[in-house]
Amino acid sequence: MGLVEKQRFTFAQAPNKLALESGATLGPVTIAYETCGTLNKDKSNVILVLHALSGDAHMAGFYTPEDAKPGWWDTMVGPGKGIDTDIYFVVCTNILGSCMGSTGPASINLETGKEYAAAFPMITITDMVNGQKALVDHLGIKKLLAVIGGSVGGMQVLEWCVRYPAMVTAALPLATTCRHSALAIAFNEVARQSIMADPNWNQGDYYGGKKPDMGLAIARMIGHITYLSDESMRLKFGRKLQNKSALSFEFGAEFQVESYLQYQGQKFIERFDANSFLYITKAADYFDLAREYGQGSLVNAFARCKAKFLVVSYSSDWLYPTYQSKEMVKAMKKNNLDVSFCEIDAQWGHDAFLLPDPRLDNLVTGFLRRAAHESSAL
Repeated sequence: MGLVEKQRFTFAQAPNKLALESGATLGPVTIAYETCGTLNKDKSNVILVLHALSGDAHMAGFYTPEDAKPGWWDTMVGPGKGIDTDIYFVVCTNILGSCMGSTGPASINLETGKEYAAAFPMITITDMVNGQKALVDHLGIKKLLAVIGGSVGGMQVLEWCVRYPAMVTAALPLATTCRHSALAIAFNEVARQSIMADPNWNQGDYYGGKKPDMGLAIARMIGHITYLSDESMRLKFGRKLQNKSALSFEFGAEFQVESYLQYQGQKFIERFDANSFLYITKAADYFDLAREYGQGSLVNAFARCKAKFLVVSYSSDWLYPTYQSKEMVKAMKKNNLDVSFCEIDAQWGHDAFLLPDPRLDNLVTGFLRRAAHESSAL
């Protein structure tokens, strides 16, 4: 993809603040975003990519030639790839509540001159999508050829389709759900409690002092376990020891899987904010498409949609298992929507949608080409 640039859009200046689902207001609001490819004359080739919980707007390419790694979906987005930037104009936004350029708890509250911290209002997936809608309007885009995202990004895809049905031609929710199971909520709650139990959390007011790094690292370790699978962990680690010679009989990281999780936790605290983790996981737990739009019925919720769908799940994803994708597909079909579904046989668990996979590339390429062809034929 080459070099790309993080851009920012600020809106909702007082007194016209952004109205949130909780009843609170927020403003001004900044949305960080990245674009790849070229917008065509009639602005009909736009694809909106939506990231997962701890992701950001940096989907592909490099910010500088010295960057060690490209964007988080560089395997999918770029010239000749599944989301072909020689054909499409691709936009990725950082979600509201994050710490990666968009307004979140670590942002400065202009009314106090200090970070929002725990005074940041509670947000929802709806609020995130409304922020994205403001950016899309700012760019002068009236219709999206496709919205694509996995995990929490997939929740945003579904929200887009139900909340702004006239704007979405095609949708690709990957490894996602219409609402969290009790298991998913439970893991998120344990992760949140690990942060709030850290003495450095200080009720969220830790900016300028010691951060709740231990709590956040443990939260990431907990989350990371749910992103993998039993099979992937068995193949990658088994019961291998760090020191192959003998057991140490101490409470250190003796097994390779222990060392791996500790490494993931330490990496996470270097780039993410603990309060953002609290707010985003709570927003994901609140998400319930049937409750919000269908009076408890998923069929009623999808009755609002006009998009064609490609729903993808993964056989080893136990965080958002295939039965949840089948549930949404069934509700879509009851509304006579154009729906394709594929369960990809993969051993890598929930994170499989982020890994290079020719099968997903082919599915996405074919689906987008059909959507573009049928859209131009209308």
